[in-house]
Order: sequence, then structure tokens, then C-alpha cells
Amino acid sequence: MSYGRITGWATNLPERVLTNDDLAEMVDTSDEWITARSGIKSRHIDGTVTEMSAIAGRAAMAMAGVDADQVDLLLLATTTADQQFPASASVVQHELGLTCGAVDMNAACSGFVYGLVTAMQFMNGSVDRILLIGADALSGIVDWTDRGTCVLFGDGAGAVVLERTGDEPSLLGWDLMSDGSAADILYCDHGGTIVMHGKEVFRRAVMAMTDSATNAIARAGVTADDISIVVPHQANVRIIEASLKRLGIPMERTAIVLGHTGNTSAASIPLALVDAIDNDRIAPGDLVLMVGFGAGMSSAAAVLRWDPPAS
Repeated sequence: MSYGRITGWATNLPERVLTNDDLAEMVDTSDEWITARSGIKSRHIDGTVTEMSAIAGRAAMAMAGVDADQVDLLLLATTTADQQFPASASVVQHELGLTCGAVDMNAACSGFVYGLVTAMQFMNGSVDRILLIGADALSGIVDWTDRGTCVLFGDGAGAVVLERTGDEPSLLGWDLMSDGSAADILYCDHGGTIVMHGKEVFRRAVMAMTDSATNAIARAGVTADDISIVVPHQANVRIIEASLKRLGIPMERTAIVLGHTGNTSAASIPLALVDAIDNDRIAPGDLVLMVGFGAGMSSAAAVLRWDPPAS
């Protein structure tokens, strides 16, 4: 039996960069205030989900050596589709020349991990190749007069190709959770902008990340000490620090890119994953813990044994 594994990866960020100093000219804030409370220094804006997804997806396919007619399914994790309908996945499918099924998945900032777990289940059912993309363009739904939210969010996309070519399972354990009672602490109405009750989001986010990660680690049959690197949702460095402290994992074993990306929702985990790979922080056989939380309130975690194709 063959198992699903990641064979190609790529990211895309829009060209326009908005720094903290730029924001200080728009609202009552400063680089020091933003950095101290979030760890964010700049973010990319003015992107669209379909354009960023197509660029990242095409590059990931090229890296994996996969042609358009070989992809069996496209999963696009996003909470900011370009249109109410059709699904942005359908537009990306056409742009990439794919002939497979294509669907958007909305689990907010947890979306990429939801997509990863879903893709692996399809592969257990004998689907051979899946293109999974996490992409969000949050700059389009930010209230640029609200300093409590506009300093946090950015745009970006990350894509991975999964192929059923592994000799052993790479997804060792996972956990998907949702608590709809917290839906009103972080939301955006149709035609509106992001509304966030920051203190409550922080409190619940730490608990959600800790619980989901703990469950995934237990189901994988490993311990926190076995985790080589944590790839967390890139929302706020203080949330990451508090969550890892509860898990007993040092920050040195964490992939963080939010300093120059901000919170990119479903794109944040693949952006951090690819950065860690490109900087040789992940080696074959390493155990990677991906964990995130988002509006809903959703949360998700997955323990992945890194099994790239031989170079």
C-alpha cells in the first residue's frame, strides 16, 4: 500500500508591502506598539485569492514534476474567496489547466490543516494526486481606521502537492475541532469588515491550540519531546509563546514568519512551513506539528512525519 506525502511546495505574497511605519501614518499607532503586542513588522496587501493561489499552485506543481492532467483534486482553503460564488477553486482550476474536481474549504485560519487532513483521507481512498492551497486576502475586509485589527492582517498563499507515493504513513495523528459558541468573538459579515474581540480571542486561541495539539500528539503515539518543529498559525507571537509554554515545547523549535507576513489566515501555516523547509530546518524523518485556530471558533492540528521525495 502507498501513502500520501508532500512532494512539492511553493508560496506567493503580493508585491505591495505595508510596514508598521506606514500604518502609523494612517491610524494612531507605532512600530513599537504593534511589534510589542504582535511580533508583526510588515505585511503584504492588495492580493487576490485566485491570483496568489494560481502562482503558488503552479510553482508547487512544477517542483513536484506534476502536470495539470495528473492532478486528481484541488482543495483551496480560504475564507476570502474572490466572489460569493463561484468557488475560487474553480477559477484557479481553470487558470492552472486542471480537469479535476475543485472546491473551496472555509475553516478560517485552521483551513490549511483541515485541508491537509481531508486530502490524506482522499488518498486513503486511492486518489493519487491532490493540490492543496491555503490562501487569503484579508486586506480587502480590514477596517483601515481600526488600529486594533488593521495592524494584524495581510495577504498570501501557500501550496503543496500531495502524492500517494510514500512507503509508510506520513500523517500520524490529527485533531479537528470547532466551538460555535465563540462565533461572535471574531467574524466578518457579508459586505462588512473584520470584527474581533481581542482579549477573548487570545484566551480561547491559547486553549484551542493547546488542546488540539495535545490531542494530535497523543493520537500520533508520540510526545511533545518527539516533535522536531512546530508550524503554528501566524496570528500573534504572544499566542504562540503561551501555547508552546503549555505544550512544553521551546520557541526555538518553532517556524515563525509573521514578522513580515502578518496574519494571513489559511495561508499562514504553509507560508511558515515552506520557509522552514527552505531554511533547512526540516529533515527527512522529522516530526512536524502543524497547529492553528481561527474564526468559528475552529482549531486543527496534525503531526506529520516529513517524507519528501529523494532529491
